[in-house]
Amino acid sequence: MTASLTRLSAPPFRGNPFRWRLLLRLFLASLTTAALVLTASAQPDWELRAEKKDIKVYTRTYADSKYKAIKVELILQTTLSRLVTVLLDIKAAPEWVYATKSATLLKQVSPSELIYYSEVKLPWPMSNRDFIAHLITTQDPNTRVVTILGPTINNYVPEKKELVRVKRSEGKWVLTPVGKDHIRVEYTLRTDPGGDLPAWLFNLFVTKGPVESFENLKTQLNKPGYADTKLPFIVD
Repeated sequence: MTASLTRLSAPPFRGNPFRWRLLLRLFLASLTTAALVLTASAQPDWELRAEKKDIKVYTRTYADSKYKAIKVELILQTTLSRLVTVLLDIKAAPEWVYATKSATLLKQVSPSELIYYSEVKLPWPMSNRDFIAHLITTQDPNTRVVTILGPTINNYVPEKKELVRVKRSEGKWVLTPVGKDHIRVEYTLRTDPGGDLPAWLFNLFVTKGPVESFENLKTQLNKPGYADTKLPFIVD
């Protein structure tokens, strides 16, 4: 049977090695594409884990981390300038960001870019965490969508022995105008809290902080100090 199959399939390729090579490449390419599709489909989608009024918190897992990532979605009645001003007002972060013990501006690179240090409170007996983040704000001139990237950076300031330094964390804000003074907010965060914090414990309470933070953010936006704010790098 094998010999007969070989004889039947051999004639089309005799004297035409280029055709054989082409078909072999196409076959290998199709296998690669199939593998990529299967890998992508195996990645879990965002799952709605908490909802309070108009705040929706989603979680998902990534293959390279045992800690769940989060995504928050909501629509805020505010302007781009006011919202960006609040997000970049580092000294006021403890007023609304969940479990933030302190936040200090380390360097104002430009009006739209900064580096800051923050300490995060954890309940006893766990150690507090600290991190250094680099915030970079950009706006698409056509859509007016604002993106704020907030990766952590290491070795910018020395570590404190009583704290656990968070060395792997990536936050991202996408602010999309959806009408007059209405902004659709999408916030995503992937983080590794470091130290000996069990993943199961982190994942159990991963939605608590975002819900409280975004409720506080609504209050923060209405404080008189942010009224009628305008930023030179933001078009409302």
